Amino acid sequence: MAEEALQLLTMSSFISVCLLLPNLLLMCSSQVAVIFPQDPVLRIGSSLAATCTLSPELGLHASTLYWTLNGKRLAISGYNVVSPNVLRVTLHHLNGSRQQSGDNLVCHSADGHVLAGSCLYVGMPPEKPVNLTCWSRNTKDLSCKWSPGGAGETFIRTKYTLKYKLRWYGKEKWCEDYSTVQQRYSCYIPRDLPLFTPYEIWVEAANQLGSATSDIITLDILDVVTTDPPANVHMSRVRDLEDQLVVRWASPPSIEDFLFQAKYQIRYRVEDSTDWKVRDDVGNQTSCRLGGLQPGAVYFVQVRCNPVGIYGSRKAGIWSEWSHAMAASTPSRLQTGCDPKPSEKNCTLRRELKQFFGWVRKHAYGCSGMSIKLYDQWRVWLQKPHKTRNQKLQDDNS
Repeated sequence: MAEEALQLLTMSSFISVCLLLPNLLLMCSSQVAVIFPQDPVLRIGSSLAATCTLSPELGLHASTLYWTLNGKRLAISGYNVVSPNVLRVTLHHLNGSRQQSGDNLVCHSADGHVLAGSCLYVGMPPEKPVNLTCWSRNTKDLSCKWSPGGAGETFIRTKYTLKYKLRWYGKEKWCEDYSTVQQRYSCYIPRDLPLFTPYEIWVEAANQLGSATSDIITLDILDVVTTDPPANVHMSRVRDLEDQLVVRWASPPSIEDFLFQAKYQIRYRVEDSTDWKVRDDVGNQTSCRLGGLQPGAVYFVQVRCNPVGIYGSRKAGIWSEWSHAMAASTPSRLQTGCDPKPSEKNCTLRRELKQFFGWVRKHAYGCSGMSIKLYDQWRVWLQKPHKTRNQKLQDDNS
């Protein structure tokens, strides 16, 4: 029976010892060998003394055995023959487990057959989770994310559980939809979330070495509402003005039925730059003029929305994601045929100011001030070649 068990062990040696041994022990009337302790859980830096005890039926001597850890043979300097049937190995200053399913400590016969195995779980207890934040998309659900405390790596499997309950009444509930890809430490609650009622939310972390609980946060769903990015974002030129573009967009359709005042934010950058400039003064308008741009350049723009005052909430919502980037180009600068030297700049400025005031007297029709439209017309006129401008001015004076 012992030889049959040994053959089975040999044939299946490529299978993880941590999974194999329980099955084999059911198949054998007597164990080939036993490792003690079996599947220990240890802190990083600990030492371990493990023994491999042979079945007398094998007829093997402990001095002929050897140990491996994750397939790597351990140095005989750590061995100690306790008796003809018992071989001990001592491991010092253990590092964190290379795999969360445990590191394989295996006892072998001299010819390489697997006699027994054990899993070592070496790691650290979790620290208190931090940075717990939550948001609701269009008041329909709730998503939360957090960060593991400390360095974050425990080296052994650690379970995180998001729990929540109504602040003054109700049962404690658990979130069930955990993300494992894009946002590892996050959970999504899709339904059954009454409005106008504060929640208490927290995260518990636990593994075989201990547990820890985050601080409890209290929130109302209406205070953490976010929405989809603005729709139909596009840009257009402002006549032939070389340094301006107009951005227009539509409110997110998902919150059109809510009682709210949206707040928008724009960011833009020139094509060959990675630095975004942000406009915070847009308010609840759905269009904005960008000025001071480079002539003849391609610009990318994005818009996002913050739903303010959903159903009368006193708090601002959470900014949406940025919309898809849209592109447009400013007109190229018109060539004037001459490039004045620095010494001629003041003379050129005086001449253009004189032309401007003459143009205003001709076109303002007694208005006390110029509108933006009138200013834009003059900017277009100013960008024309000097000969064209002078000819136009002479025609106006005649």
